Amino acid sequence: MKSILLVDDDYELGELLQEYLSMEGFELTAVQDGEAGLKAALSGQYDLVLLDVMLPKMNGFEVLKRVRLESNIPVIMLTARGESVDRVLGLEHGADDYIPKPYHHHELVARIKALFRRIEVVAEQAPKSPAGILTIGELQLNTGKRVVTLSGEELPLTGAEFGVLQCLMENVGELVDKDTLSLAALGRKLMAYDRSIDMHVSNLRKKLGRRTDDSDWIKTVRSRGYMLAN
Repeated sequence: MKSILLVDDDYELGELLQEYLSMEGFELTAVQDGEAGLKAALSGQYDLVLLDVMLPKMNGFEVLKRVRLESNIPVIMLTARGESVDRVLGLEHGADDYIPKPYHHHELVARIKALFRRIEVVAEQAPKSPAGILTIGELQLNTGKRVVTLSGEELPLTGAEFGVLQCLMENVGELVDKDTLSLAALGRKLMAYDRSIDMHVSNLRKKLGRRTDDSDWIKTVRSRGYMLAN
């Protein structure tokens, strides 16, 4: 049974989700403030975190930033409907996905299952190279250890960023559309006006920096997708 941490100060919501998610085969633990959420998220007891933005003691963005200093645990941000800035900030700070509140429980379960499905697919995939290592110039990705290094230095990538980069490296020099990247990173296709993949690619670009010849690692093909340069 997958164990999920809910960080949300809405007690009633926590009770409803505990009951609903238990019927879907998940175990949910709820905490009601940011400080407790940060401690629980870093405890190693949970497989995924549902993190609200507005929290007492420490807001969701600060919790996420501090979690990402130590952990790549999957995080789905719970954002206010219509607050696109919250979604962008959540993704910039390292959230894997987001869902606007209020939401239907079945939609939340679909997002959770999609993330877990992506993680399971990555774990089961047979690596394309015998050692499970993809190398392009000074960039190296180890599919087994889920580690990325650039010029020998490890890059701290989230699970979604790792999924995007692996997909691009496996198709180096070829256009990869956003739906394919979303399936690889989030386990689901993009929805209308969904900028998740754009933000994950943006974060990747910042972490990768420029190549030794001052060119970009990732090229944008407008309205179509992205390509990792040879």
